[in-house]
Amino acid sequence: MNTLLEIQEAITHLPSKEKDALSAWLSSQAEPVLSAVEEEALLRSLDEAARDLDSGKGVTLDEVRNRMASWAAK
Repeated sequence: MNTLLEIQEAITHLPSKEKDALSAWLSSQAEPVLSAVEEEALLRSLDEAARDLDSGKGVTLDEVRNRMASWAAK
C-alpha cells in the first residue's frame, strides 16, 4: 500500500479540530513563492535597509519593543 494513501485514509478519521490543526501545520510548511519581480523588490528593500542601518539610521531594539507594545495595546 502507498504511504500517501494510508495518510489520506487516516486523515478521514480525524476529528474536525485535528484536521484543522493538520491543515494549519501543512500550510506553515509550504515555502513562499516569489515572482522574479517580487524577489528583486525584496532584495532592493533589504539592501536599502542595510545601508540605512550602516549609516546610523533606524531605531534600537528597545525602541522597536516599545513601539510594538504600544501597537499591541491599541
